[in-house]
Amino acid sequence: MARDPRYDILFEPVRIGPVTARNRFYQVPHCNGMGYRDPSAMAAMRGVKAEGGWAVVCTEQCEIHPSSEITPFVELRLWDERDIPLLARMADAVHAHGALAGMELAYNGPSGSNLASREVPLGPSHLPVATFAYDPVQVRAMDKADIADLRRWHRTAALRSKTAGFDIVYVYAGHGLSVFEFFLSRRHNSRSDEYGGSLENRVRLLREVVEDTREAVGDTCAVAVRLTADELIGAAGLHRAEVHDMIGLMAELPDLWDLVLAGWDNDSRTSRFAEEGAQEPFVTGVKQLTTKPVVGVGRFTSPDAMVAQVKRGILDLIGAARPSIADPFLPKKIEEGRLDDIRECIGCNICVSGDMTMSPIRCTQNPTMGEEWRRGWHPERIRPKGSDAKVLVVGAGPTGLECAVALGQRGYQVALAEAAREPGGRVASECRLPGLAAWGRVRDYRVAQLRKLPNVEVYYDSELSAGQILEFGFEHVVIATGATWRRDGVARTRLEPIPVDGGMAVMTPDDLMDGRLPAGERIVLYDDEHYYMGGVLAELLVQGGRSVTLVTPAADVSNWTHNTLEQKQIQTRLLDLGVDIRPHRSVSAIAAGAVETVCVFTGRREETPCDGVVLVTARLPEDGLYLELKAREETWAAAGIRSVRVLGDAGAPGTIAMAVYAGHRYAEELDGPDIGDAVPFRRELTELAPL
Repeated sequence: MARDPRYDILFEPVRIGPVTARNRFYQVPHCNGMGYRDPSAMAAMRGVKAEGGWAVVCTEQCEIHPSSEITPFVELRLWDERDIPLLARMADAVHAHGALAGMELAYNGPSGSNLASREVPLGPSHLPVATFAYDPVQVRAMDKADIADLRRWHRTAALRSKTAGFDIVYVYAGHGLSVFEFFLSRRHNSRSDEYGGSLENRVRLLREVVEDTREAVGDTCAVAVRLTADELIGAAGLHRAEVHDMIGLMAELPDLWDLVLAGWDNDSRTSRFAEEGAQEPFVTGVKQLTTKPVVGVGRFTSPDAMVAQVKRGILDLIGAARPSIADPFLPKKIEEGRLDDIRECIGCNICVSGDMTMSPIRCTQNPTMGEEWRRGWHPERIRPKGSDAKVLVVGAGPTGLECAVALGQRGYQVALAEAAREPGGRVASECRLPGLAAWGRVRDYRVAQLRKLPNVEVYYDSELSAGQILEFGFEHVVIATGATWRRDGVARTRLEPIPVDGGMAVMTPDDLMDGRLPAGERIVLYDDEHYYMGGVLAELLVQGGRSVTLVTPAADVSNWTHNTLEQKQIQTRLLDLGVDIRPHRSVSAIAAGAVETVCVFTGRREETPCDGVVLVTARLPEDGLYLELKAREETWAAAGIRSVRVLGDAGAPGTIAMAVYAGHRYAEELDGPDIGDAVPFRRELTELAPL
């Protein structure tokens, strides 16, 4: 297929100082939870993006000196010469596919507690550290010698980046995570010397470091500035007008301006709280301040939206982190006219949770993300089938859909049977909830791919029994029948059922997603699951005219969403909607007209009058069909069945990302060698230092 001429502008080269990007697709720096711990996996992941057509592929933030490190988070390090080979591996992987490699040098200063190095954090002023945790650590105000040291460290790191083969070197002043941004900030910089006070003084250090970097590597490397465009706290913080003045003072000094928002939770808002292109108001006008190219993000997945950004003079380069994770081949698919094949980012931020939990990156849409080196998976290629076996997949939820697509792409004859009249399983239900419409892309992408596979047959409204499966003659059977929400209140805090009076209406998320709301007005929603569902359903109930009291044993609502950077937005929205939030309490009993709760610390009890209860607790796997087949295992051979596997939520309920991954892994490994007890993926071990 040929590229639509409307998108030709996206494939124009862009000059960035001494280097040229082959097109306008720019993978901005993003964390991945691998960093210095998993360098080959990190390098392979970046290399696949270059293969997929991204003109520029950047690192995550890279620590330049042990006096500023962000343990427990796992990022890159460029502390001395020994770190160069690790980083060169990534640059080489990117260059192998004709892309430019960008290095984001970072000195966090006040946003790092130095828990590993035990060095005193440095910043513009004496203040507590500004970290994700309430670390009992304070920052020491830098003196002139410290500033000179920082400039030297950054210059040395830039030279090491050049030695490692990088084409673009960043001076990072964004996301509320960089010492240079703290110097820019009136809130954090109370200095009275030439580095504090006036706008020109607060910009001074950033200007000096950019000049140092240009002098050190600017002959062959482009120098980029990544800058916070707005903190979204009004005049008290960095705001659009002031930042534009800052850019005006340095307009032509860097080779590229990369604009972000601070904090990170604002810059990477989930689809529940921000539409595609939501950052346009903060970037608009920057191109009028400089002749240098400007890059910005907006969770862009639509090529029409990308073209509009360029034609309207908003951006020169289409920045992306999450869309490049969901589909590393997004540029090539646009170039080849294969828009239907784009795996559109759903904006769930499960990718961010990898960094926040110090674990390798994962993606709901792209189950190969992070597994390129570890397991040898590729987002667009999969090895051919290992036999002529036929496979039956039961259940067309996220697990079954991904499993059927990947098996079909390998060349197996596959039948996909779904008891409902539509595909999607839990995704079909959840994407109808407030703010989660984009999650339907998990279903839509896979349904579209199934239509292209003549070797996969799909049957809806087809509930199967164990007896029928035994009669069909499939060699392999996959049970992906999902899970249901528990009605007894068993979850993390309480491992035995909650006593319930029969006169109280008790409902679960399944009931609400089926369109049934509690009949009464006053509703207690008990959330002991702690991900997004409790907050979403509280919003749904308010939209339905109910008065909601949300009870949770955690300190705040949807507590795990701190890892997806949306907890603050969730709690703010619920408070704005008038939801009464009762943290640190668990439900101990449900009476006819009230719910008894207990403080998780003191055990003190209190009653909350209500007309109905919604329990968002644990889930139970729908594994009845699997257990029935297992009970008849002695008949499998006669029926021609070689294996029966239960996958995804039907085996152990988890996230949608886990469900998709389970389906893909089964498809990748079918007819593979028996590895016994061996570790099922590659890993790197730390080299022992001489004694």
